[in-house]
Amino acid sequence: MVELADVLERLHVVALPMRVRFRGITLREVAVIDGPQGWGEFGAFVEYEPPEAAHWLASAIAAAYRPWPAVQRDRIPINATVPAVPAEAVPDVLARFPGARTAKVKVAEPGQTLADDVARVEAVRASVPTVRVDANGGWTVDQAVAAAQALTAGGPLEYLEQPCRTVPELAEVRRRVEVPVAADESIRKADDPLHVVRSGAADVAVLKVAPLGGVQAMLDIAAQIDIPVVVSSALDSAIGIGAGLVAAGCLPTLSHACGLGTGSLFVEDVAAPVTPVDGHLPARAVTPDHARLAALAAPPARRQWWIDRIRACWPLLS
Repeated sequence: MVELADVLERLHVVALPMRVRFRGITLREVAVIDGPQGWGEFGAFVEYEPPEAAHWLASAIAAAYRPWPAVQRDRIPINATVPAVPAEAVPDVLARFPGARTAKVKVAEPGQTLADDVARVEAVRASVPTVRVDANGGWTVDQAVAAAQALTAGGPLEYLEQPCRTVPELAEVRRRVEVPVAADESIRKADDPLHVVRSGAADVAVLKVAPLGGVQAMLDIAAQIDIPVVVSSALDSAIGIGAGLVAAGCLPTLSHACGLGTGSLFVEDVAAPVTPVDGHLPARAVTPDHARLAALAAPPARRQWWIDRIRACWPLLS
């Protein structure tokens, strides 16, 4: 039985500066737990209320207090992640993902246009052979259909990730376009994460360890899915990325590159960066550097905010 007092005693809260704005932020706060079995990360985005954030806390506790499952592969292919930057900034972003043969490009950014998205995708396509895009639910069905046509004029897309918000909308987009549709938020933010698959609304399932309650919880969901799985990060620190790499390493099959290279979006992280080799990262958990934890420590008021948040989530843990 894990005790709240023990979790709080083992807690560190860090603030990680980012190279570019991503999900509207330039500083990423996470709480990490130095547990008896390893390090766990609680990084639910600050706008998430306790019922949703509690899944992320469950993931952190599982990593900190329970043994890891055994991996079936020792290295994981990763995609480059390209934020909603101007097209001319794309080469600098891609340079941080040596050897990556797949890139995920953020699109449908508020304040930008479809022409901006097309220019960004074409700039990526000039250097990387396989391109996928992620709209984070930012389009209507008609906008998604138009975007699919515009974004494939210069070449194919591996898939459209979460083009619209709802499962019925995803299903309609899937009927109207030839590009495969991937589901992310419709899985990780759903009361029933399998609903989107049962509804025939996705060709690919994007699974993230923390929102689904941990590595084993994610693997249990993956075992019930009959479409390809892509393991991705939730803007995790190196600790959370390590959990994702372990999860990807445990899957019986892995046919797509995973979105686990987002550590390069940080200026500083809790562990020394691991450079991809031939577009792959090792499937192993991460132990942070204590000097980095100290240097990146969040101010006392922010540490208390995370402590209060853990207290609010604690009664919701199953």
